[in-house]
Amino acid sequence: MVFYRLKDLIKAIRACKTHADERAVIQKESAFIRTSFKEENTELRHSNISKLLYIHMLGYPAHFGQIECLKLAASPLFSDKRLGYLGTMLLLDENQEVLTLLTNSLKNDLNHANMYIVGLALCTMGNIASAEMSRDLCSEVEKLLGSSNMYIRKKAALCAIRIIRKVPDLQENFIQRASSLLSDRNHGVLLSGITLITEMCLSSHETLLHFRKAVPVLVRHLKNLVSAGFSAEHDVTGVTDPFLQIKILRLLRILGKDDVESSEAMNDILAQVATNTESSKNVGNSILYETVLTIMETPSDNALRVLAINILGKFLSNRDNNIRYVALTTLNKSISLDVNAVQRHRNIILDCLRDADISIRRRALELSFSLINESNVRVLTRELLAFLEIADNEFKPSMTTKICLAAERFAPNKRWHIDTVLRVLKLAGNYVREEMLAAFIRLVTQTSELQGYTVQKLYSALKEDISQESLTLAGVWVIGEYGDILVQGGNYEEEELAKEVSESDVIELLESILAGPFANQILREYIITALMKLTSRFSSASSSEKVKQMLAGFSTSIEVEIQQRAVEFTNLFHYDDIRPAVLERMPVMQIKETVIAGERLNSAASGNANSQSTAPAGPSDQDLLLDLMGIGTSGGATNAQISTGTPTISGNGPTNNVDLLADLFGGSNISSPPAASKPSAAVVSDLFSGLGSTGAASPPSSGASNNILDLLGGGMAATAASPTPAPAAVRTASANSNGSAGSQNAAHKTYPVYSKNGFSIVFTPQRDSGNPNVVNILATFHNNQNVSGGVISGIQFHAAVTKTQQLQMRPASANEIAGGVNATQLLKIANPQKTPVRLRLKVVYTTVNHGPVDELSEFAGFPEGAY
Repeated sequence: MVFYRLKDLIKAIRACKTHADERAVIQKESAFIRTSFKEENTELRHSNISKLLYIHMLGYPAHFGQIECLKLAASPLFSDKRLGYLGTMLLLDENQEVLTLLTNSLKNDLNHANMYIVGLALCTMGNIASAEMSRDLCSEVEKLLGSSNMYIRKKAALCAIRIIRKVPDLQENFIQRASSLLSDRNHGVLLSGITLITEMCLSSHETLLHFRKAVPVLVRHLKNLVSAGFSAEHDVTGVTDPFLQIKILRLLRILGKDDVESSEAMNDILAQVATNTESSKNVGNSILYETVLTIMETPSDNALRVLAINILGKFLSNRDNNIRYVALTTLNKSISLDVNAVQRHRNIILDCLRDADISIRRRALELSFSLINESNVRVLTRELLAFLEIADNEFKPSMTTKICLAAERFAPNKRWHIDTVLRVLKLAGNYVREEMLAAFIRLVTQTSELQGYTVQKLYSALKEDISQESLTLAGVWVIGEYGDILVQGGNYEEEELAKEVSESDVIELLESILAGPFANQILREYIITALMKLTSRFSSASSSEKVKQMLAGFSTSIEVEIQQRAVEFTNLFHYDDIRPAVLERMPVMQIKETVIAGERLNSAASGNANSQSTAPAGPSDQDLLLDLMGIGTSGGATNAQISTGTPTISGNGPTNNVDLLADLFGGSNISSPPAASKPSAAVVSDLFSGLGSTGAASPPSSGASNNILDLLGGGMAATAASPTPAPAAVRTASANSNGSAGSQNAAHKTYPVYSKNGFSIVFTPQRDSGNPNVVNILATFHNNQNVSGGVISGIQFHAAVTKTQQLQMRPASANEIAGGVNATQLLKIANPQKTPVRLRLKVVYTTVNHGPVDELSEFAGFPEGAY
């Protein structure tokens, strides 16, 4: 059945009971429409296109009607043109070649005497114009911007926005016309004109500078809108033309950014809008929000910024969740401008933590952490800990990290810091990150006067709850390290009664944790190590016998790490003369700031940026020793350490791991690592004499460290070997690594790498005297002024090597070189497998004669096997 009217087709489709019936009706009707198109039936063309557009709206293919839409657009009848242009906008886009056939029809209609036909053409062009069409019809649109008809001026301004987005170079043609639109009295034309100017200012800085002269005009328009009386034509719930007000405020924000003069011109009107706009309805709130954004993004007065933040504070009391969310998000962005003004709304921000909407809770949580400082850390932390107790699980990992970071940075004293972290461990110990646990242990080792207090608190906490993993790990570590302090003068509070803690109580607690449902491999490793340490802390022989029995039970464990530790610790009982030295307390760990990517406090990020840049990249010696107890804080060596052979030396502790290990055995400081390592290696080798041969001999300096790590870390020697000091030759090369060419490089062969546009690069390779696996390449940049035309600026030199090699690049001596002048940059390549050195290079620079240059190239010109 064929439907000759759109209404009949709609009724038939709505009457379908299944999707199959609907598809059948659509297919039959589409077949009829195709046949009608082929027969060139002009009488049914209008009806067919209207039905086809409805079919397109339902999601069925309708591309076969594109040409028919163009034919309708070329019709002299307005009704046909309207439907044809509508079909064109729906069925065509700027990327289709068929669109070029529409250019002539648009050009004719843009010059039509009927303003509604002109409006149709402008509307179509503003929706689907391509870059080519924009260039062809730009002059017509520019002419229409000066039309005496306000309807056409409005449509032309909106069409010009599309042209500027497609071809930004054409905006020069509209600057003068757009300026004249600012003096138009019609609100519709003024609205479209301001939108056009906003788009032009965003795409061109020169245009932005030009329109800054129009700030007084915009201020006058905004003042008229604020002070105008009731106008039925423009009134929206008691506010005069809020759309135009928002557009003006947005343009003022763009024009006034980083410009004091423009900002001063708009300060008065911004204050007037902020104080006179009604905030009981969303229309007024939208204007106030744009006003706040304008104040925050321009160099406004401090009083005006306080007013803006107070407006956001009022938004937080609104019942609408959307408004509250916007307020919290904006306060998060503006807290760096005036933190004291935001602090005044701290209570209501904390109330948002208990909101039913999870998105509001998340934003309030971010803002709460940003508000923490030295003066309010106690109050805010107390509130955040209360929220942590009831928070969703997805919030807890981030919250525990940020609370610990805040306590570390702003703690009024060490005891409060310890109490706060303990509270976090009790409430959400299963969500505490490993870095925070390591930072807490580091704090305990540094605070000798509170070690007794801390071990008592942790013992008491473990008696009550062992379900929180991080709490259990921290408690086991601290009890193993300071168990003697707990037994000598320790007591814990249980039902408000003070009880003495005995050695057997401590061991029974650790035994109960091992037998509990929450014990995993990591926890068992901690407990076995802690029990072994307690044998040197406790004086009772029965305690040592109990530990021996427990270790014997683990000597056949299916977990290799557990079994190894149990066997090694059991064997250590045969060497009572050195066991106390091996199980000595950990040295005081290095004081450093805990830095976790993505979890820094906003307030802390600004204050410690400099300290981060100077921090060592690799693990410190204290971090490596933390691995002895299973706290994995150390990382692998950096590329720089691998290629240059230089160790990371901490400023506060011993200079290397051998010194620290010597301290563990009770020895004195040793100046020469190779000489000192022999006694330690011999002692530890004797320790393992009952376990068989140790295999091939290893270098002296690393032997002591490796054997000790095997003893306590369970086979960690391969990854935690201590670095050795760099030879003098390497230190000399490193000292000259900022681009200065040493005299010794002059005698080595050079290899041309790049020469173009007057800019050339030459490589001078030299094998590192301290490490034969490292090649030092000095890249020399030269400027041939006769070709380049003057100074070469913006020099950026990037390089990449194959996967078997590692590359380290030092900063260049200069990124701008004058004619006839050289600059240098040092590259270090670690090539342990002796594969051919191949580099992929990227060179970026700017010359006077050739402009910006960005090129890629490859270099493999070194003789095979030479480096």
